[in-house]
Amino acid sequence: MNAPLRMPLRFDIQGLVRAVTQDHSPDAFRPQLKPEQWELLGTYMQPFALMQGQVLIEQNSQDRTVYFVESGTLTVHYQDEKGRVRLAVVGPGSAVGEGAFFTRLPRNATVQAASPCKIWSMTPIRFTELTNRQPQLALEVAMALGSLVSRRLANRPKRAAVT
Repeated sequence: MNAPLRMPLRFDIQGLVRAVTQDHSPDAFRPQLKPEQWELLGTYMQPFALMQGQVLIEQNSQDRTVYFVESGTLTVHYQDEKGRVRLAVVGPGSAVGEGAFFTRLPRNATVQAASPCKIWSMTPIRFTELTNRQPQLALEVAMALGSLVSRRLANRPKRAAVT
C-alpha cells in the first residue's frame, strides 16, 4: 500500500538547497552555487511529489529528464530474466537520471519511491534554455552531474545505478 503524502505540500528551492548542502555522502550532487544561482536554477526545474511505490523512471524508457531528490528515498533496480535486482538507494541531496541525460540512451534501470519523496526535475529542453541564457550556471550543473556519474562509476556496487 502506498503511504500518503502529508498535505499540503509546499515546494521551495531552499528545501533542495538544504538537502544538497547536508548530503556529505559519496553519492551527493555537489554544485558550487551561490544563493541567487540556486533561485535561478529553480525556475528551470519542475517540483513534484511521489508516493511510496510510485515509479519515477522505467527501465528501457527513452526519457532524458534528470531528477534531484529533495526528500525521501528512491530505490534503483534492474529487471533481468531472473527477476529484480536492487542496485542502489538514493536519498536527499542526490540525483537520478543523469546517465540517459548525458548519453541519450534508454534508461538502464527502474527508479521507484521507497518512501514519499519531493523531487525536482529538469528536462533536456529546459537545460538547453538554461545553457543559452545562463551558460555558467548550466556548466556548473553539468559538471556536478558529471562528477556524480564519475563517482558512481568508480564505486563498483553503484556502477550500474547510473540511470
